[in-house]
Parts: sequence; C-alpha cells; structure tokens
Amino acid sequence: MYVRVVRFTDVSSDQVDATVSQINESGGPPAGVSISRLQVFYDTDQRTAVVMQYFDTADAMAKSAQVFDAMDASDTPGTRASVDVCVLKLDISPS
Repeated sequence: MYVRVVRFTDVSSDQVDATVSQINESGGPPAGVSISRLQVFYDTDQRTAVVMQYFDTADAMAKSAQVFDAMDASDTPGTRASVDVCVLKLDISPS
C-alpha cells in the first residue's frame, strides 16, 4: 500500500467542512484519481489539516498526484505546506 500525505496550513474549520462536503457530494475522487482510502485530519488550534490518500500501487499514486498537483490552489482547504509519498510499512488495528 502506498500513501500520499499532504499537510495544509492556514486552514479554517469552514474550509475543511466545505472540502469534506464537496468530496462527499461528488460521489468519489476526481477523474484520474484511483484512491483506495482517504482520511482527513484537522487540528483546530493550529489551523492545520493532514490528508492521507491511500493507493494500491505506486503507479496509481503517481498518476493521481499529477491530478492533485494540477488542482487550483483555491480548490484546497489551505496552503499546501508539504507532500510526502510513502510506502505503508506497518498498520496495526487492535482486534
């Protein structure tokens, strides 16, 4: 599993709510994005958001990154501060 971790700064609660609503209403990811899981974390005090985008293959992550990178900055919940592309090495869920 591959994960693209995107951190945003200067994010308001309204921006996060609007982004989450837009994602929910769209019925799925944008064209060209083959995501297998999506998580959005928001820190109210720091006004930061972290978005975890999961992919089954490195190729799917790379192709999807092209779509995300081409997005207009106004379509994101804040200022994109960093993007990490990772291989998931450990995922523990208590049973």
